[in-house]
Amino acid sequence: TTASAMRFAALLLLLPAAAAFLAGPQLPVTSSRNGASSALSSLEMMRHGKRVAKLGLPQDQRKALLRSLTTEVIRHGRITTTLARAKAVRSEVDKMISLAKDGSLAARRQAMGWVYDKQLVHALFEQAPERYAERQGGYCRVLQTLPRKGDNSKMGIIELV
Repeated sequence: TTASAMRFAALLLLLPAAAAFLAGPQLPVTSSRNGASSALSSLEMMRHGKRVAKLGLPQDQRKALLRSLTTEVIRHGRITTTLARAKAVRSEVDKMISLAKDGSLAARRQAMGWVYDKQLVHALFEQAPERYAERQGGYCRVLQTLPRKGDNSKMGIIELV
């Protein structure tokens, strides 16, 4: 009888922990800007409508990668990279060419702040207005190529039109 009494005592000790486990995790209640309390505001939400490709990198490394790829596309006219990177750098190259078509001092300074090579910016601002005078956008194209050997990653070519 003492063994059954000890089992009963142990069951009573575990009962509050079991009830808390079955109730599930308690979400912290926080208040939002408008004063309404929400238990989900501390959780990470989905990125619906966010058009920035993260590329699996932190923001500073992603920016450096996009700057270097933009510089190389403008310098060589065509580069081969992964398809996701090519699609991400396409908008940056279009912005730089749009700045070059504008040709103002402010646009030149913005381009100098993004492109790594100063002489390349000067050459872009000389050649882009006459080369892309009739185009209103879409200054580069992305072509999908064969997957990369080794990791089978989707590859693409980004080139100036």
